[in-house]
Amino acid sequence: MVMNVQQIIDKYCREERLRDILMQHSRAVADKALSIARNHPELEADEAFIEEAALLHDIGIVQVDAPAIACFGAEPYIKHGILGAEILRGEGYERHALVCERHTGTGLTLQQIVEQGLPLPQRDMQPVNIEEQIICFADKFFSKTKLDREKSVEQARRSLEKFGAEGLVKFDAWCKRFL
Repeated sequence: MVMNVQQIIDKYCREERLRDILMQHSRAVADKALSIARNHPELEADEAFIEEAALLHDIGIVQVDAPAIACFGAEPYIKHGILGAEILRGEGYERHALVCERHTGTGLTLQQIVEQGLPLPQRDMQPVNIEEQIICFADKFFSKTKLDREKSVEQARRSLEKFGAEGLVKFDAWCKRFL
């Protein structure tokens, strides 16, 4: 099945300001992820998939409540990954859906979800394959509120502190592998 990324974004994200934020953020993530894949041919990452999945990894924000980024849905922001996964599964894109649900922080463990009482399905949601890992890593360098700049490694690392030491260890390992 051939994917039309823009058609999916247009179908679910009709509000212009939100669509602009989503597209600028996702394009930056996709470009960084593609750069990582191209700089590391030994990883044998699927570049076409990386571009599609990176452009759609945050589609679930259309259903969350985050007024600062023009999101006026009913769900808490922490659920944007699983909401995006539901959207993409509904469109028939299971592999892309997994990127959505596995990109929060450096991925969420079942233990984190249970211990923190997160309103998420009680299952492991960590990036598994190389494409998921690259997109998750690239996403840590871009926010949706400061679209015009890329975070430094230290800034990205600080933004992960709320996810605990385990996430920082994973991020540091990705830095060694991908940068």
